[in-house]
Amino acid sequence: MRNRFTARLVLFASLAFLCAANVSAQTSPAPTNSNRADWMREARFGVMMHFLHDWIMKDQPAAMTPENWNQLIDGFDVETLAQQLEGVGAKYFLISIGQNSGYYLAPNATYDRLTGIKPSKLSRRDLVADLAAALAKRKIRLMVYLPSGAPAGDDAARAALKWQNGPYRNAEFQRSWEAIIREWSVRWDDRVVGWWFDGVYWPNRMYRSSEVPNFSSFAAAARAGNSQSVVAFNPGVVNRVLSLTPEEDYIAGEVSDPNLWNTTRRNTDGLVDGARIHFLSYLGSTWGQGAARFQTDQAIAFSRRVAEVGGVVTWDTPALRNGTYAPEFLVQLKAIGAAIRETPVKP
Repeated sequence: MRNRFTARLVLFASLAFLCAANVSAQTSPAPTNSNRADWMREARFGVMMHFLHDWIMKDQPAAMTPENWNQLIDGFDVETLAQQLEGVGAKYFLISIGQNSGYYLAPNATYDRLTGIKPSKLSRRDLVADLAAALAKRKIRLMVYLPSGAPAGDDAARAALKWQNGPYRNAEFQRSWEAIIREWSVRWDDRVVGWWFDGVYWPNRMYRSSEVPNFSSFAAAARAGNSQSVVAFNPGVVNRVLSLTPEEDYIAGEVSDPNLWNTTRRNTDGLVDGARIHFLSYLGSTWGQGAARFQTDQAIAFSRRVAEVGGVVTWDTPALRNGTYAPEFLVQLKAIGAAIRETPVKP
C-alpha cells in the first residue's frame, strides 16, 4: 500500500509540474525572428515586379528563346526603375528571379549543371546584381521571389530535377533546389536582404521533418550569403495572417481580394506568432499584368488597414518591357506610399 501511495504522489507531482509548464508556455511571449525583420517595421511599404519571359512576351509566344530572353534582360533599365521607386517612396523592391517558363534573370552554374539544358535559359546578365547596385544608391533594399518547386512549364527541368508536383517528400529535388538557391544567395551576399518562396502547398509532407531537407535547411540555403536575410514561405492565398514555421521572419501574405484580409490574431508590434505581418496583393487586373483594378483611394484604404497594425504592405505592379512602370501606376504607388507614411500604428 505504501509503495502504491508513494507512486501516486510521484504521479500527481509530475502532472502538477507538466500543467505548470504548460501554463508557463502559454503565457510566455511567442518566440520571434523579428530582429532580422526589424527593418521591415520601419520600411512599411515596398513594390513587387513579376518580370517573366512568358508574361512579358505573351503577345509573341513563338519568340520565347534564350536569345530573346537575353535581349529583354539586357534592355531592362535599372536606373530609371530605381528612380521611379525612390519617387514613390518605396523602401524595398521585390522581383521574381523566374517562375514557370524556366527562364531566370540571373546566371546559376548549379542550375545549368543539374538540368543540363543547352543553351541555358538563364540570362547572361545578372539583373539582380545590377538592380542591387542601382537601388543601393537610393537606400532601397532588394528582395527576390522564387517558387518552391521546379518550373512547371519546363518538362526538361522538371525531369532533371526529379520534381513531383503534389504532396510528396521530394527530398532529392529539394536538395538540388537548395543548392541552386545557395549559389544565388552566395553570389548576391548582403545585397539581397530577403526571399519570398511561392507554392509551399504541402508543408507537412515536404518540410516538417526532423531530417534535412526541411524548413530549416531551406531557410539556411536562402541565408547562405546573408545570415540576416528575411525569409517567407507562401502556402497560397490566405486572407488571415498565418505563419507556417518559426524559420520564417515575415508572413508571405498573398491576398487576391484585399476586402477579405484580416488580422484577428495580431500580437503586439505588428507580429503574429513571431513573424512580421505582411500583406501582398496586386494593383493590375491580375498578378503582374493588366490595367489598374482599384481607384487610388481604394488601394490607400487597403494599405492603411495593414499599416495601422504595424504590418508591411507590398503592391505587385505590372512592368513595361524595359523593366519600368507606366505613369498611371506610379501615381497610385506614390499616393499609397505617402498615405502609409502618414498612418500611425494603433496601440
